[in-house]
Amino acid sequence: MLLFNRAGAPCAHRTLSRWLLPFLLLAWAASACSPTFNWREWRSDSTPLQALMPCKPESAVRPVPLGGTPTTLHMHSCDTGGLTFAIAWAELPDAARAPEALAQWRGAALAAIRLDPALALDAQTQWAARVPGAATVQGLTAQGTTHDNRPVQMRAVYFARGNHIYQAAVYGTRLPDAELTTFFDGLRLP
Repeated sequence: MLLFNRAGAPCAHRTLSRWLLPFLLLAWAASACSPTFNWREWRSDSTPLQALMPCKPESAVRPVPLGGTPTTLHMHSCDTGGLTFAIAWAELPDAARAPEALAQWRGAALAAIRLDPALALDAQTQWAARVPGAATVQGLTAQGTTHDNRPVQMRAVYFARGNHIYQAAVYGTRLPDAELTTFFDGLRLP
């Protein structure tokens, strides 16, 4: 439709602006939107573990004592929506040490949120976790405090296959079911 101005001249810019303005607003809105949980497939060359992460993780490697021996721990984590998502793994010299190392790891995770490590064996801290491809799986859930006395909840799964041990965890003041389900259901060892 072609419009005319008061002098009777055609106003092509008005018809253009009627169509262009909504498209520009839509394009601007789409570019301004960034989802809080931008789920993506995560893989590493140093482990067969596959996972879904809601943000681009940062990586770190450090030595830790697990299973009675110094062990290199590989960690990947990211923060989004007030939550921290973390994946970590280590390779033990002997698969027979995996149960002991996983027990120590669960205890250390509880100590990090100022809880008694012995709670790792308490039925109230367990949840029915599963990781396809893992030989051993144990879920751990707890509520504690951070180093600066803020409340924090943790849900984690500890698992092993052969001489590789793993932890996948989510930390936050509140743990939404939808994000927990997506994160933990995305774990697999092919």
